[in-house]
Amino acid sequence: MTDQVTIQRWDGSGAVAQLDAILSAYEEVYAEPPYLEGPRDVAEFIERFQRQVERPGFRLAIAYEDTEVVGFTFGYLLPPDTQWWRGLLRPAPEEFTRETGDRTFVIIELAVRNPWRRRGIAKKLHTALIEGLEVERVTLTMRPEPEARPAQLAYESWGYKKVGESRPWDEAPLYDSMVLNIKSR
Repeated sequence: MTDQVTIQRWDGSGAVAQLDAILSAYEEVYAEPPYLEGPRDVAEFIERFQRQVERPGFRLAIAYEDTEVVGFTFGYLLPPDTQWWRGLLRPAPEEFTRETGDRTFVIIELAVRNPWRRRGIAKKLHTALIEGLEVERVTLTMRPEPEARPAQLAYESWGYKKVGESRPWDEAPLYDSMVLNIKSR
């Protein structure tokens, strides 16, 4: 492995053509603990990605070493009618959860394959994804298990603060909900 990692970004629905490029990295990363995802989970990821890529403000960044995908991240703008904040176990004030369609960018996935971790690639992907966004804040959820501690430490070092715990759907595991304030409006 060399340190010749490059990042490419796609905005909007044109990113759907990149699904095949990121799929094997997704399968590899999310087969690990704490996720332990299998074929059904991967099929659900494909369906979700094809819907999410159509959302306003969608962005995808992929890290390559030569032509090999070593990591990726994607997200979009939260719409005014989002259900994103409803999963918080302790409801937050309306002024916090109110969305305008351009207030908050949500990172849905940020994944780096194991051989390339702890080399700054996740930070480069994160920077490429949110670079130039005209939003107040960025949010994401992450699993709180010990296996995810390196990721949690990275997010904290980038300025994210935990705002609560979230269960996004009925059968979902518990997640930490985190926010990075970019600017005040």
